[in-house]
Amino acid sequence: MVTHNAENERIKRRYVAFLREAKRLGDDSIDAAAAAIHQFETYTRFKDFRAFHIEQAVGFKRQLAIRLSEKTGRPLSKSTAYSTLMALREMFRWLAGQPGFRSRLTYTDAEYFNPSDADGAIAKATREGPVPTLEQIRHVLTTMPFHTEVEARNRAVVAFTLLTGARDRALASFKLKHVDLQRGCVFQDAREVRTKFSKTFMTVFFPVGDDVNDIVVQWIKYLTEKKHWGHDDPVFPKTRVTAGETRQFKADGLERAHWSNANPIRQIFKSGFTEAGLQYFNPHSFRKTIALLGQKRCRTPEEYKAWSQNLGHEDVLTTLRNYGEVALERQFEIIQSLGKPSENDPELNDAFQEFVRKVRAAERA
Repeated sequence: MVTHNAENERIKRRYVAFLREAKRLGDDSIDAAAAAIHQFETYTRFKDFRAFHIEQAVGFKRQLAIRLSEKTGRPLSKSTAYSTLMALREMFRWLAGQPGFRSRLTYTDAEYFNPSDADGAIAKATREGPVPTLEQIRHVLTTMPFHTEVEARNRAVVAFTLLTGARDRALASFKLKHVDLQRGCVFQDAREVRTKFSKTFMTVFFPVGDDVNDIVVQWIKYLTEKKHWGHDDPVFPKTRVTAGETRQFKADGLERAHWSNANPIRQIFKSGFTEAGLQYFNPHSFRKTIALLGQKRCRTPEEYKAWSQNLGHEDVLTTLRNYGEVALERQFEIIQSLGKPSENDPELNDAFQEFVRKVRAAERA
């Protein structure tokens, strides 16, 4: 049984280099593209990419529409199928411009991977996802034990995520030197911290409460004053695992090393919310909580710009598009309140007009 095509493998290596160096994609995005390409190769029984014809794209789309998910046993979601097809479209667009393919492929051939307008609309539709409230997160923090080193670290991870909005990959790579308790900030230095798009920026602790801030301060002081760890040591060290008396592995304090990935952080969140009797919210959902809090706290465009920048966004519209959806309950409140007469505030009206101008300018760009 054919399991690969040597010529295709050479081409894929070049494409991966293109995605990483030219498109500047991260490992997760590259892995997703590679998985999509492998699915297509499996469908064509690893035929040479040079033998591509549009019927292969059409047939693959039909198969994808009836394929069942290995995890759920149900048909693939529209978003999963859409992302797979888009990854293949981009790869064949790239192939059409490569030596040896220009006479065999055209850029329009790649368009046959496009899904129907209806499927594309369903896949790209924005849906309100679960977002934890500040009260729920505080409940988790108050129920999490902190008697051992490992327990104290776990609680500090949750608190630090709320305080900074940092992504889980960044959390796993922060060093003590990146945290400045005096100024109340964390320096997300892309030379050492795994930030999205390798972006470097400063995050000031968000005003989410002294109780949350105190948990983080106590944890940092424990590492620096009790354990005497230095600037290059991790803020959230991995768990040391040793063999117990029964020859079974067990947690035995902390190891002076970083986690290699963010999986342990997600597990900490899952355990924390489950044991608190709540549904699981992943670390990234806290960024939505913070964005929604900003909508309530910020009174001017400048304030919301600073709030957005603190999340690592250069453009405030990024925050609004990705995290700024209004919760359904709040949507009801706002629309119903707009039916009541109110006095106009000239300053707020000017701010709104400025915001509208920015949105229109972005749409024209």
